[in-house]
Amino acid sequence: MSRHIMMAAVCAGLLDFALSPLLGADPPFRYPERRHGKAELKYVNGIPVLTVEGTPEEIGTGAGVLALQPGRRMADYPKDLLGEFGLSQLHWPLLLAGRQMMQQFPPDYRTELEAMYASAGLDSDRAVLGNTFYDLKKTVLCSALLISSERSTTGGPLLGRNLDYPPLGYAQEYSVVTVYHPRGARHAFASVGFPGAVGCLSGMNDAGLTVAVLEVYQVKHGEKQFDMSGTPFALCYRRVLEECSTIEEARELLKTMKETGLNNLVVADREKVAVMEITPDRVVVRRPLDGICVCTNHFCTKTLRPPVTINMFETLDHFAALEKVSNRGRKLTLDDLRVGLHDACDPDMTLQTMIFEPRTLQLHLSIGTVPASAGEMKVVDLGPLLHTP
Repeated sequence: MSRHIMMAAVCAGLLDFALSPLLGADPPFRYPERRHGKAELKYVNGIPVLTVEGTPEEIGTGAGVLALQPGRRMADYPKDLLGEFGLSQLHWPLLLAGRQMMQQFPPDYRTELEAMYASAGLDSDRAVLGNTFYDLKKTVLCSALLISSERSTTGGPLLGRNLDYPPLGYAQEYSVVTVYHPRGARHAFASVGFPGAVGCLSGMNDAGLTVAVLEVYQVKHGEKQFDMSGTPFALCYRRVLEECSTIEEARELLKTMKETGLNNLVVADREKVAVMEITPDRVVVRRPLDGICVCTNHFCTKTLRPPVTINMFETLDHFAALEKVSNRGRKLTLDDLRVGLHDACDPDMTLQTMIFEPRTLQLHLSIGTVPASAGEMKVVDLGPLLHTP
């Protein structure tokens, strides 16, 4: 390349860089750090952490002003997702169904939800879709690997998971960790999610109880697959974190609830790990095999698995990738778990990759890139955040 051509190329690159803000290239989204009442949003080791406390209205208002208002683009995610797949005509039927499901919301959660969207200046239809859509239309893929204490080099159990959603070009920028201090005799807990959601997809409480949900698409013939009169699953798992300390307590509480559909719930406490396979009528516990639980988007117990499991969204491939980690025949490290989660990721949809340490209340989290499993996992010590309102 001649000197003149090389200089022209360099100048063109510098010009593109200088003009990119003027040409509409937006910088990555970042939550502003600030306080509102008892709520505060700040960055901890580069991770946005929102802390809320008090009454449902105070919690909702704090979350609305500090997270949902600046992150209001996520309020349109269900509508955008339907448009992406050419299903915009389902918007109205899903909204009507969601309004019916709202009747099953516990009163405190409904108050919190209404306060959140009102304080963010958003209408109630967005609140309904944002908190019922995922029960009505399955979009979560995900994979998880649980390591019991005897197989972990840390001396305590580990729960790692990938959260897979279609990013639509922006969702990867809006992850936030919310630390809740609800009023009354309930556990404080941390939820890894997105603004606008009242329920919990992945989280850990101050007792070390940890949960994460993975949707399931098939069940044995004759088992109920969906119940419109059930409670949205993310609300059920938030209740588990608020009211339970151990896997056994979580199982007993879940047996009293009626969920909407089919899910795997991976669970860990300070001592043990397990998978709970859930339908509207059943909670079946799957215990570790040689100290390991692998989980993706299908049932594995004889009680619930169908005769033939369809490899929907490569659920069997992700399961096999994680099984390779479990077959190493030695104690496993945090890095083993991280590498396994990356091997099982969806390169186009893994929005969050995380590892929970229930015994030490630490969270290792990668967000902001797709796949998140390829990014740096940053440590958030949840202990001080959970124990200090």
